[in-house]
Amino acid sequence: MSERMTSRQRVLTALAHKEPDRVPIDLGGTLASGINYRAYEELLAHLGISEGWTWDAERSQTVQVSESVRRRLQLDLVGVRPPAPTAVRRWHEGNLQCWQDNWGVTWACPPGGHYYAAHVPLAGERTLADLAAFPWPDPTDPMWVEGLPELVRAARALGDYALCLILPVGFVHQAQFLRGYEAWLTDLLLNRPFAEALMERVLEIQLEISRRVLAIAGDQIDVIAFGDDVAFQDGPMMSPRLYGQMILPRHRRMFEAFHAGTAAPLFYHSCGAVASLIPQLIDIGVDVLNPVQVSSAGMDTARLKREYGKRLSFWGAIDTHWALPFGSADDVRAEVRRRIDDLAEGGGYVLAAVHNVQHGVPPANVTAMFDEALRYGRRRG
Repeated sequence: MSERMTSRQRVLTALAHKEPDRVPIDLGGTLASGINYRAYEELLAHLGISEGWTWDAERSQTVQVSESVRRRLQLDLVGVRPPAPTAVRRWHEGNLQCWQDNWGVTWACPPGGHYYAAHVPLAGERTLADLAAFPWPDPTDPMWVEGLPELVRAARALGDYALCLILPVGFVHQAQFLRGYEAWLTDLLLNRPFAEALMERVLEIQLEISRRVLAIAGDQIDVIAFGDDVAFQDGPMMSPRLYGQMILPRHRRMFEAFHAGTAAPLFYHSCGAVASLIPQLIDIGVDVLNPVQVSSAGMDTARLKREYGKRLSFWGAIDTHWALPFGSADDVRAEVRRRIDDLAEGGGYVLAAVHNVQHGVPPANVTAMFDEALRYGRRRG
């Protein structure tokens, strides 16, 4: 039996493509491995833990995982989210809770639902002059990093966990939020100068914010997490030509800035069927792929490990399409064993759900996932 590692050692060993004492596990350590507040309330009751919760990301309806839950489930990561300003104002419209963020996007949430972009400030017919006149957020505003050193110290004081620095969403997402999803996709083909100028302006702001964040926390963290979806359920959002011309070069610039600001491995999140893009993602600096959406086309974990496992780590892969919400606890345990068998040999795997655990996932399935990972994920021999 190998010597027991600390959580930080375990995660760093796995991401260095070496086999740790057991598979690292995550809930709430990143922007896309958290848990919905109602699912969390049910999990607390299931575990017999009496405590409240606070938001981690209100827009995605996820909460901060407490230390008592972290210890019960033997989680290995703690997320650190820079305290960027978000809600410029809040109000109600009928039964909708609404708020406007510092990019000018209005988010609305119906009772028991999720926030959606109810008003996008660059909707409709737009020109380059509209971009020049737009009230862009100031990336030098000290609120983007205010209190960040204290947040890092507080996270480190929790114990020897691996710390994951959670950066804001990327220029693809943010441009979609500003323009609207359909209009953004249409712009790529019919209004390319505008689409490129919009993404470039967003990218410049995000790069400056990221540099300031990493100047403070870059040498204090163990993983840097970044998300920017580029795929649907059945394939990439756009043709390989468009992706290579418009998205990949900008992601390369962003990832180069990340690597210049920290030695921590880069965790990149994109939902969907990204298998065909993986060689390019590796080439531009991605170290870890999340969420490994196994219900999407081409996302077979055994094949992904076989083809890319020496150069890329995987984070996630526990099916949220069927196994977690609709399967039995035994189904979840079988799912965990399958993904560990496919992905964990030789290191390079952190076990988590495919994206945030949503309301409707039975709490017994959540505990079955982590308990089976602890049992089955131990190094053999």
